[in-house]
Amino acid sequence: MTHTPAESAVRVACIQMEPKVGDLQSNIADSIARIDAAAAQGARLMVLPELCNSGYVFETRAEAFSLAEEIPNGPASRAWIDAAKRHGCWIVAGIAERVDQKLFNSAVLIGPDGHVGTFRKMHLWAAENLFFEPGDLGFPVFATPIGRIGMLICYDGWFPEAYRLCALQGADIVCVPTNWVPIPGQAPDQPAMANVLAMAAAHSNSIFIAAADRVGTERNQPFLGRSLIVSYTGWPVAGPASDTAPETIVADLNLSEARRKRNWNDFNQILRDRRTDCYDAMLGSGVQPGWF
Repeated sequence: MTHTPAESAVRVACIQMEPKVGDLQSNIADSIARIDAAAAQGARLMVLPELCNSGYVFETRAEAFSLAEEIPNGPASRAWIDAAKRHGCWIVAGIAERVDQKLFNSAVLIGPDGHVGTFRKMHLWAAENLFFEPGDLGFPVFATPIGRIGMLICYDGWFPEAYRLCALQGADIVCVPTNWVPIPGQAPDQPAMANVLAMAAAHSNSIFIAAADRVGTERNQPFLGRSLIVSYTGWPVAGPASDTAPETIVADLNLSEARRKRNWNDFNQILRDRRTDCYDAMLGSGVQPGWF
């Protein structure tokens, strides 16, 4: 029997928590405690929810500005940088970002040596449009010692183009800080639509997906929980987590499998089978392909 080494072995944790809107100090402290606990379990890549520093449901623009920070010099960024250095890990976390007079719903990627990169949510949901600017950084993929990491935030996952552009740039895993909300028509015995979309995107792009949601109800807005980690096959390897309680789910992944198993059989490879004679290879993004 041929042994295939785990060239890109990494333990991934999705940290499902319940931020409290406006309580920066408590939210940051809670995130650090949960990062410490995940590190004690051996996790090297950790994903936290959307806007986990600030909470989500803002009442006024002034409140949103007061809870945002500059990256990487704000209190949440500094705390996560210290934690990543202390544990030798990588952290993806949702954050309210302030850039001059603009606000962005962002995610930071932080490693043992500090801030690696930032993603700004491209597709704003509902009242987010009152406070945030649409993302202006595109869909960056960051090469790290543990693999190539892309990021999306919540509603971005409803757009197949978002995952596809990450895959075409070589992403092994896409980390998704999220604040999923109930979808009309959801039957109690059916899986959450957010979970279904993540599974479909992982399968149709041959990428791993790690989605960390929040729980609880904030200013009358309930959140779904059900964080999950999905294999490149499209099937969950951890989760879905609880729909009500904070919880950390963990999975051991070989990120190289996202590339190795992209060839489905002698004839089919999901990214090479695209009909680029009929549509733009990179969906008009202007990014140069090269990893599929």
